[in-house]
Amino acid sequence: MTVAETRPAALSRLAHYPVTFFAIGMGMMGLTLALRAAEHAFTLSDRASTAALILSAGMLLAVAIGYAAKALWHPAEIRAEWNHPVRIAFFPAISISLLLLATALLEPLPRVAHLIWLFGTVLQGVLALSVISAWIGHRAFQAGQLTPAWFIPAVGNVVVPLAGARLGYGELSWLFLSGGLILWVVLLTLVMNRLMFHDPLPGKMVPTLMILVAPPAVAFTAWLRLSGEVGAFGHFLLSVAYVFALIVATQVNRFRRIPFALSWWALSFPLAALTIASFGYAGAAGSAAHRLIGAGLLALLVAVVAGLILRTALAIRAGAICLPE
Repeated sequence: MTVAETRPAALSRLAHYPVTFFAIGMGMMGLTLALRAAEHAFTLSDRASTAALILSAGMLLAVAIGYAAKALWHPAEIRAEWNHPVRIAFFPAISISLLLLATALLEPLPRVAHLIWLFGTVLQGVLALSVISAWIGHRAFQAGQLTPAWFIPAVGNVVVPLAGARLGYGELSWLFLSGGLILWVVLLTLVMNRLMFHDPLPGKMVPTLMILVAPPAVAFTAWLRLSGEVGAFGHFLLSVAYVFALIVATQVNRFRRIPFALSWWALSFPLAALTIASFGYAGAAGSAAHRLIGAGLLALLVAVVAGLILRTALAIRAGAICLPE
């Protein structure tokens, strides 16, 4: 079969290239930052995090190129995803990935990190406001359409201070942190109501339960970088993140019965955020116990991400990705 003959099939498959692919970027950048946190906690060289950064940046670039090609060849499909009640929440994963990349580049390439952070922050603000506007102004949503993925726009806001605090954008970082926290509280009420009083999540959406962990875990790290100390509120955020992690752990048996899908990448970034928060608390409070917790979570994170990369590669090879729903 010639290249010309295969091109239409490739372009057709590209139409179903989902925005959820950017969850891969979030997960890989989270792994990079978790490795960086471990290196600081145990006074290790930065070889592991540097290797992870190169791999993560390459994977994020590949995802971005694929989605840019979709935007060029299939703009109507982009609009369809924006109007999708679940996938719309994944659009801020684009800006979150950029903000995490900026955070990872702060030490090796501060000027590049600054530029990426500025662009990512503007994009996050635009996407978050646009998603919320679509939620409240265009149509009524059904309870079954509400999933933990709706936390993603809120999580993006609390990611801004991770690099913003160190770059000197204190007021702007507080603005995003405050907005992200209040959105988290509102969405938490809605999501818990949906999980408790309505039908269970569809099978492939069950892994998104792990997203419950991300907002308080990331907010703790953001709070620590802005305030410079744990404080009572920091204790609260980290404790809430651990509580949600334990709640999700009670659902592990459900995870085992679910076939692989891109939604499984929802496990990676929240786990990375909790790992980073644990190491952050260990450093700020001098807690050896939290350093050990962080090490255990990091080992689990590495195993999870390795498994996700393998399963994703196998699914791509088998043509089980980018299929119409």
